[in-house]
Amino acid sequence: MSKILIKNIKQLVGIDQQNISKKSGSEMKQLEILEDAWLAIEDDKILDFGTMQNWPGITDWSNLEIIDAEGKCVLPTWCDSHTHIVYAGSREQEFVDRINGLTYQEIASRGGGILNSAQKLATVSEQELFDNAMQRINEVISQGTGAIEIKSGYGLTLESELKMLRVIKRIKENCDVEVKATFLGAHAVPTKFQGKKSEYINLIINEMLPAIAEEKLADYCDVFCEENYFSKEETIKILEAGKAYGLIPKVHANQLSFNGGVQAGVQMGAISVDHLEYVDNEEIESLLKSNTMPTILPGAAYFLSLPLPPARKMIDAGLPIAVASDFNPGSSPTGNMNLMVSMLCINYKLNPEEAINAATINSAFAMNLNDHYGTISIGKTASVFITSNIPNYQFIPYSFGSNLIETVILKGKIVKK
Repeated sequence: MSKILIKNIKQLVGIDQQNISKKSGSEMKQLEILEDAWLAIEDDKILDFGTMQNWPGITDWSNLEIIDAEGKCVLPTWCDSHTHIVYAGSREQEFVDRINGLTYQEIASRGGGILNSAQKLATVSEQELFDNAMQRINEVISQGTGAIEIKSGYGLTLESELKMLRVIKRIKENCDVEVKATFLGAHAVPTKFQGKKSEYINLIINEMLPAIAEEKLADYCDVFCEENYFSKEETIKILEAGKAYGLIPKVHANQLSFNGGVQAGVQMGAISVDHLEYVDNEEIESLLKSNTMPTILPGAAYFLSLPLPPARKMIDAGLPIAVASDFNPGSSPTGNMNLMVSMLCINYKLNPEEAINAATINSAFAMNLNDHYGTISIGKTASVFITSNIPNYQFIPYSFGSNLIETVILKGKIVKK
């Protein structure tokens, strides 16, 4: 049995003693904290917490590590519910192309974008993919991420999609970050199927999904529902096929246009609809009648100079909001959730409490992990981070260019110190 005691915590942030699954609307401004606190961890679970004034002391010193967090804050680790962290090679030339005036759609139409990543991935071994992905995983862990969703979608063939998902499975088995896997074969139509999209959809449904289900490689099925990619009707067809194999729906929705992605996600009972640059009253009303988590990806909107999703309007209408990094080589080449939280405050006018809730409890909900992650709660998984000396938790989004995370504990193990 291993034990960790964190004492003299300046602020213990994100406490939940009522087993709340998510925070919506005005609830997102509520962030419970304890000043001058302690937190006890036993094995991989949060054992107890309280104020130093009511600290019961130590009765059993065996296998106990004590961390003095005087002047520091402790938070639940970030939950990053949307990434493409397994990929082969960067796409900085497209970054330069956009600076020189080309749009995302124009780059894609000439073989760039997702098809570029698919071409690179086909030539890379599973071991090389794994090694490169683990470097990125270790980077985001050092920045406070304790749970992460990873998508396929740069394969676009049966062999390459399976290769990506097997790498994701290896990541899950080889590190203490919690990993959820998403099958995104419907990320784009590969070159070989241009003009024959229905044939590619049949390949997804009749060959990819059965093979993935046989190896139990995915938790979710996702579709890029967008003009020139997959329509609302095609999205529903693919998600229905995925549900038949036990895969929970997710949707890349309304990133580049109003294309019915939100409505498709709600109709299919998707756990989340992600991007949401184009959202109006119709989409908000649809989401209000659902249990689907709207997820904002600030890195992609920023990197591609897209319209900002109306996060403030959505929260004020009573919706919850989650935030994720969208870590990928083409439109958001960072997994730094501290930066995403800062962007929510600076660009989207969320206050720090709303932004932290979006990156913890609500993004845990977007991965079906809210029973184990997202808050400081007795019995939940002991995945927390300790900041450096800072004035208060609001200093995290304020210091948008700094990594203020000093210690990371995942599943009761200190992985960064």
